[in-house]
Amino acid sequence: MKRIYMDIKNSNAIFERYWLRFLLLFVGLDLFNQFLVIPIFRWVTTYILQAGAIPFISYQNVLTILTTHTLVAIALIVELVLLVLIIYLQFAFMLVAIKKINSSFKLILKNTWQAIRHIRAASLLLLLVYFILIVPFADIVFRTPLLAKIQIPEFILDYMTRNIWLSLILIVFYVIVFILGIRWIYTLPLMIFNKMKTRQAIKQSWQKTRHGNWWQVLSTLLVIGLMAAVFLFICFLIVYGMQLLWDLLPNIFAMGFANFNLFLVQLVSLVVSVWSSVVGLLFVLKNVDVEVTLQSRRTSKAVIVWSSIIFTLSAVSAVVNNQFYLNGQTLKHPATISHRGVNNKNGVQNTIAALKKTAKLHPTFVEIDLHETKDNQFVVMHDENLLKLAGINKMPKDLTLKQLTKITISEDGHKAKIASFDQYLKAAKKLNQRLLIEIKTTPRDSKMMLERFNKKYGALVLKRKYQVQSLDYSVIERLHQINPKIYTLYIQPYNFTYPQSVADGYSMEYSTLNNDFIWQAHIKGDSVYAWTVNESSIMRKMMFEGVNGIITDDLSTLKKTIHEFEDEHSYASRVLNYILVLPQPYSSER
Repeated sequence: MKRIYMDIKNSNAIFERYWLRFLLLFVGLDLFNQFLVIPIFRWVTTYILQAGAIPFISYQNVLTILTTHTLVAIALIVELVLLVLIIYLQFAFMLVAIKKINSSFKLILKNTWQAIRHIRAASLLLLLVYFILIVPFADIVFRTPLLAKIQIPEFILDYMTRNIWLSLILIVFYVIVFILGIRWIYTLPLMIFNKMKTRQAIKQSWQKTRHGNWWQVLSTLLVIGLMAAVFLFICFLIVYGMQLLWDLLPNIFAMGFANFNLFLVQLVSLVVSVWSSVVGLLFVLKNVDVEVTLQSRRTSKAVIVWSSIIFTLSAVSAVVNNQFYLNGQTLKHPATISHRGVNNKNGVQNTIAALKKTAKLHPTFVEIDLHETKDNQFVVMHDENLLKLAGINKMPKDLTLKQLTKITISEDGHKAKIASFDQYLKAAKKLNQRLLIEIKTTPRDSKMMLERFNKKYGALVLKRKYQVQSLDYSVIERLHQINPKIYTLYIQPYNFTYPQSVADGYSMEYSTLNNDFIWQAHIKGDSVYAWTVNESSIMRKMMFEGVNGIITDDLSTLKKTIHEFEDEHSYASRVLNYILVLPQPYSSER
């Protein structure tokens, strides 16, 4: 423990000496990514897809792109290679800049170029794997926004944790990632400063972390993270307590202090984030015998000027945004959408009995699922097999509508009959409840399924202002051709890139949904629904981000959260919400 204390103490002394340069370094890199790198890659990806007449990238069409759009596939692979190189360049620049923190920008760039010019094409795949594996530790050390999307979507984790074997596979996967991540943590510094090849650097990093040395690395990083968290907690508690006192003053003074406190929260978050990154990286550099160059020279005028410009612009932007937030002008009231028509396990999903209970809470929409039956009718059901809910190893397509509606299904201690779409529509009309209809597809569906759907229900969908969504883009595309007036949403389980589609909006799995996607959607006039959000804290985050709707299994909590969210008139409550919900200033998701 004494060694950890000394390592952190020595690194902290360096940070205190050059804190302004470190802040400029990290904020500058973040702004460079936000306003240059990410927009350029977004534009290039969009251009490539449009040139190939491909509306989006998804796991559904990756194979099609590879086999039928060769030039597009090659262009996207080249773009991926360039992305890996830029990630490597940024890590290299960061490490070189920290090592030579008091050197000129020109010298740092020169040294960075010398570090990256030795990279070989054969190393790119290993580098990509390396970057993915260090993500679990990057929140403590340094996380580039270009890596922010590397994560397993929450719905996949939820699905896997419901099965013991899949849970074991997931645990083994995380253990392997953890071991490789901590054992390979010195790879990049060894490549940059010792000019090692990737394989050689990985092997050397493995050797450096053997015989329990890995625990020294992990414990130090954990202590750094814990120190940062405790310091932030204390600071935020003081800020919140101060605002409680300021709220006793007249409104104009209370708001002024609230704006100041929000800015203080942002500033402290920024400094602590940079501090933990610098101290963590200095520790890593020390363990690969890289000595930080500390020249006794005064801070140059250029550093002071650029720092003043960047920090002034950031401060003005923060104050203006804080004012909008405190006035409630940035808060969005999302549509409340009951997932599969239930609320906190109050019935069997997609059944009329559950609908009647859920409709009492007056959700904006009740989301349901449709499957085509053997006789080409429509039944309200989510699963492709009846085994889970009915104990019958049959698909909806194996049975007629009459056979299906005689079956009793069970879930969460409730029982109910399977409903036909006509029966469900009749009940929804009686309850004056709008529906969000998800059309499920299978390879056995009839070719004219969507034409029959539109002929029988299209006018009713428009009249009652229902909406239609699907995970299958061909459904969205075909419905748009048949009846462009129907409001359609394309469901996306992962946020790869913003689609160029005919959909009117998107249902996005919440864990990969970010402000950038929502911002693009709103510019284009598209809606964004987040699914499936069941925790109050995430509901608040989605509201702050500006989603148009939230799909949830727990409608009661969502309604309560929205009510509390809108009813919090005190500035102290809004300051607390900001602290608890929004990502911190040094982040790619703001």
